[in-house]
Amino acid sequence: MTVHGARGRGSGRPTLEEVAARAGVGRGTVSRVINGSPRVSDTTRATVQSAIAELGYVPNTAARALAANRTDAVALVVPEPETRFFAEPYFSDILRGIGAELADTELQLLMVFAGSDRERRRLAQYLAAHRVDGVLLVSVHVDDTLPDLLAQLYIPTVISGRRSGRELLPAVDADNYAGARAAVTHLVARGRRTVATITGRPDVYGARRRVDGYRDALREAGRRVEEELVAPGDFTERGGQRAMAELLDRRPDVDAVFAASDVMAAGARQALRARGRRIPDDVALVGFDDSAIARHMDPPLTSVRQPIEDMGRTMTGVLLEEIAKDPRARRRDPGRQVVLPTELVARASS
Repeated sequence: MTVHGARGRGSGRPTLEEVAARAGVGRGTVSRVINGSPRVSDTTRATVQSAIAELGYVPNTAARALAANRTDAVALVVPEPETRFFAEPYFSDILRGIGAELADTELQLLMVFAGSDRERRRLAQYLAAHRVDGVLLVSVHVDDTLPDLLAQLYIPTVISGRRSGRELLPAVDADNYAGARAAVTHLVARGRRTVATITGRPDVYGARRRVDGYRDALREAGRRVEEELVAPGDFTERGGQRAMAELLDRRPDVDAVFAASDVMAAGARQALRARGRRIPDDVALVGFDDSAIARHMDPPLTSVRQPIEDMGRTMTGVLLEEIAKDPRARRRDPGRQVVLPTELVARASS
């Protein structure tokens, strides 16, 4: 388990740190003034209130409701091996958004990896002791029982990516279906005739929705969906390379590929070049995420931008709202579902 202090990036609005610097006090003192704590002298309170007025600082209303919290900590739980976390830009982007949203609170962020059974058992014991006020859960698979455990423990939880269309826990997701549909529609509009896809893991709901978008875009264009043009991947570079090789073996006439992640698109590019296929002359390539990988590929990769950092911020905001709720209301009310829009960013690869 790794402990990270919550840090944020400039959001264009005054921060707690700026108020503290203007008043010449610490963050904790500013937080106590905002929350009405009696443990502040009248002189200090007046100084802080003056700094707040001068800067136009507006406290996060959900964060203010956390004055009576128990632990001053939330956990980011990643049910994946550490190697995947550090290999995929998705995780660093979502972490950046979480840190930015927590910057104006006194909450500390704990990052917990739970990729093995042993790690999950330790996590269950830790959470059962209620050592955190809430949990942000990313990279959830369809059959993952961890969200259900958190619900049973009555720990406020928000997940990134729904497990299904009937998700009950609060969740924040990108519009995977619309993003994939836009990618394939783009390829068809460019005159590509044989459009294949490299899918993500089938136990991830978002990956399945990207396949749905691929299929529906082809049908809307009057094309037949051919199953031999659908190759399974696993969101890794090696998986993308392997899937692309399989597609070329099955269908040498493929002239366009929609990969369900930029990382897999990078792997597909390696396989295409190994077979002497030029991008985009012979095969157009589109990814998903619009990560730094997309911008730095040669040629630059057309990709579906999902607002990953905004997802991290939104998840955190929803979690703060959940923590601030009366526990009875939290158990009674359905979880808030937020779906953020995606956008196709066209570059030279297509």
